[in-house]
Amino acid sequence: MPKVRLIGADGEQVGIVNTDDARQMAREADLDLVEVAAGAKPPVARLLDYSKYKYEQDQKAKAARKHQTQVNVREIKLRPKIAQNDYNTKKGHVTRFLKHGDKVKVTIMFRGREQAHPERGRDLLYRLFEDLEGLATIESKPLQEGRNMSMLLGPSKEAAKLAEEAKKNSKSKKSDERTEEEAPAAPVNTHPQAVAPDAVSEGVTVDGEAVDDEPAADDATDDK
Repeated sequence: MPKVRLIGADGEQVGIVNTDDARQMAREADLDLVEVAAGAKPPVARLLDYSKYKYEQDQKAKAARKHQTQVNVREIKLRPKIAQNDYNTKKGHVTRFLKHGDKVKVTIMFRGREQAHPERGRDLLYRLFEDLEGLATIESKPLQEGRNMSMLLGPSKEAAKLAEEAKKNSKSKKSDERTEEEAPAAPVNTHPQAVAPDAVSEGVTVDGEAVDDEPAADDATDDK
């Protein structure tokens, strides 16, 4: 490129200059000549400290990522003839996800002759939405695809507020735990008679995006 529109180190417009002259100005100022608009006629170049510029851009990108909110989409699967106890369990999962700030895809699975009555699945989806008592908003209305019908729920303002409070409480708890770890440990009585056997408790934690744990008895109620 024989000429460039040059911008000075302080952002001032130098004007159109020969490229060689622009390089000389960069060397004299101990700066870099960086092309910032290659598509312009003539191209736009700027005098700057490229290392410093690159560092500032990285810091801005890092700050932007820090303020981004990650949204997870969970999935709950139901059957049209789901038992009341199972329905309550699934509703509890949806409630927990929404209060955590996640979106929930609720899917109705049709089998056999159930496909002839899509209104049952649609009614069940809207019933679930109403039973959530204001914790959800419908982001995608019930849509049937093959044997499945799905509806996407998002957290309402109330649920988002609860999620934000839960995050603050979690951060506060972690801060308290760190403070306790930094405190000096209390003396321990190591006398054999004072040491109790270790107690071990076992439990199972279930955490998955798709929850499909309906009993086999539900399938037995399908239309023949």
